[in-house]
Amino acid sequence: MSALLEVRGLTVGYGGAPVLRDVDLDVPAGSIVALVGANGAGKTTLLRTLSALVPLTRGSVRLAGQDLAGVSVEDRVRRGLAHVPEGRGVVAELTVDENLRLGGLWRGPDRRAAVAEVYELFEPLARRRDNPGHQLSGGERQMLALGRALVARPTVLLLDEPSLGLAPRVVAQIMGVLRSLADRTGLTVLLAEQNVVGALSVADHGVVLGLGEVVASRPAHELAADDRLRHAYLGF
Repeated sequence: MSALLEVRGLTVGYGGAPVLRDVDLDVPAGSIVALVGANGAGKTTLLRTLSALVPLTRGSVRLAGQDLAGVSVEDRVRRGLAHVPEGRGVVAELTVDENLRLGGLWRGPDRRAAVAEVYELFEPLARRRDNPGHQLSGGERQMLALGRALVARPTVLLLDEPSLGLAPRVVAQIMGVLRSLADRTGLTVLLAEQNVVGALSVADHGVVLGLGEVVASRPAHELAADDRLRHAYLGF
């Protein structure tokens, strides 16, 4: 399986202090890759760098074989890269429907169908389509943030800590939707999570970050079964 998203030698620092060092990462088309590690390992910085929100010091990022050097945040989205940051960010004053349509502004006539697909995936959003964002529960806001990214019809979805602060039932629903989308539509997902068990349960492959470096990269089921890695880097 070819890599749709390729990262080579990625090094990133803040104020001269390195946060990521020589990170190599492949995300094959149609797969879910779980990026796991302790808090502060560099997971969020990696996703933000892939989205051009943080500049890289050296290294390269390629999407579908094309180098993304110098490509803006907006153009990366147009090329198929969507990023759902940590924190369930939605526009609180806008309704659910308005938030979703906002995610597909540049798609034109295709936007209506994409919004309808999100309502099929997340039935709670369909029931609350006319409610403003500030009236939603935490789980509903996470569904809305994810749905807004999906309306853009991405080929690669970068998802940062979607389970943070959510009930296990909601986490299971979100993880199930990701697995279903990867299997049915070929969506490619890079999932950064501290919920290691949940992430590895739906992922095809796992990458462990430790202090800004890749310390392991293996099939997800192998990582979950490795007692040494689990105790040293994953906390379970």
